[in-house]
Amino acid sequence: MSALGEREATSVELPAPPVCDRAEAGRKLRRGWVIRRALLAADVFGLVTAFVVAALLTPWDQYATNAVGGAREATLFALSLPFWVIGAKLYGLYDRDEEQVDRSRADDLIGVFTLVTVGSWLVFAFTRLTELATPSMNRLLLFWVVAITLISVLRVVARCLCKRHSSFVQNTVIVGAGIVGQLVARKLLERPDYGVRVLGFVDAHPRERDDRLGDLTILGRLEDLPQIVAERDVERVLFAFSSDRDYEAVPLLRMLAEAGVQIQVVPRFFDVIGPGLDVHSVGGLPILGARAFRLERSAQLLKRALDLAVSAVLLILLLPLFLVIAVAIKLDSPGPIFFRQVRIGAKGRPFRICKFRTMSVDADRRKQELAHLNQHLSGDPRMFKVPDDPRVTHVGRHLRRFALDELPQLFNVFVGEMSLVGPRPLILDEDRHVNGWARRRLDLKPGITGLWQVHGASEIPFEEMIKLDYRYVAGWSLKGDLELMARTIPAVLRERNAY
Repeated sequence: MSALGEREATSVELPAPPVCDRAEAGRKLRRGWVIRRALLAADVFGLVTAFVVAALLTPWDQYATNAVGGAREATLFALSLPFWVIGAKLYGLYDRDEEQVDRSRADDLIGVFTLVTVGSWLVFAFTRLTELATPSMNRLLLFWVVAITLISVLRVVARCLCKRHSSFVQNTVIVGAGIVGQLVARKLLERPDYGVRVLGFVDAHPRERDDRLGDLTILGRLEDLPQIVAERDVERVLFAFSSDRDYEAVPLLRMLAEAGVQIQVVPRFFDVIGPGLDVHSVGGLPILGARAFRLERSAQLLKRALDLAVSAVLLILLLPLFLVIAVAIKLDSPGPIFFRQVRIGAKGRPFRICKFRTMSVDADRRKQELAHLNQHLSGDPRMFKVPDDPRVTHVGRHLRRFALDELPQLFNVFVGEMSLVGPRPLILDEDRHVNGWARRRLDLKPGITGLWQVHGASEIPFEEMIKLDYRYVAGWSLKGDLELMARTIPAVLRERNAY
């Protein structure tokens, strides 16, 4: 560990800080400007293509058998495009990429589904009531399916193209070089796909620097922030519990926000609040509200119904893949096809998890031989993860790379021992380290995926994984489950270590 350096704190004076007004600066395109227009183009192109496909593949009704009727229907659709764009704007489909650094390609699915569904029915109702056109139900359904699919795919392509643009990367400064500030910096450094370039910290009294932060240093004190923003072309400032007083930071925060700089603040008690946080108002004063820590009986039944339906469908659809993997495992190494292990389930009840075998049959016996290679040994020996584990078979390495070894857990989901989304299923040796408030993670069944899978899987330390599980249980919602399921595939396909 090396010291970040110490400076004496002084009061903040704000004469006329040289902060660049990004709302007026046009010399460099910004991330939000580029992404909003790329997504707008993707939406319009998807809608137009869906309309053309539906028109070509479904028969014209009697009203539109002539060129005039067809032209009228096409004209009405063209006139409706601005309203589609307005609807997308209302659903927040253009505004969140600039603010959210962890915006997933799958986060749009619910918004796009809702937009196309509501829009299609409104168009259908309008044309029926006015009799300006009479699109058939078959055409409407085909447009609905093609539009949802095509817009979702085109948005993924648009974001991928935007990430290659120089404007996507945002220079970022973190105010506060304490435990939280350095934790945030480390998270951002681990995820270059966020497009956030951390330049350094602003803090008068920093803690010792984490060696994993590379060459990040202290750029100055709080009163130096306006000059740092202007000189280094900073687009994002993240406040993370600096040692400066709040009354010194608030004027700077207002000034930077007015200049078009993205402002983010790490909330107090971030360890226990989850994505279900709501913003209320008490006499004009904003109040953050967390949901009550309980899962209603109806919500449990809904979650179980979703698990049962999805697992049954996937088990049927994936049966050919299961057979191919089973043959590959048998040809690759001696031993059983499946690996069964005792894990801790809901309410502390043990169960036997089912996975495809990815290790040699003597893996447990050789565990002690490899203890010195545990990647968590220096930081947290409660978890046992060995990079390039020699016990992993050739086929097993490929199965782990794309999480295909996890697929048999669908059987556990189907019989009710696990859920599609939930806390991480721990082995007995890991579970005995979970005590106190952290035991609430067992209020829900363990899942095939969850917050821990989306945010790093094996690379996440034990303590952080427990906190993520607690946040998931505390803020459970069906929408959250659907979003995590949608984000799992991109997370698995992303380059990662799978131990």
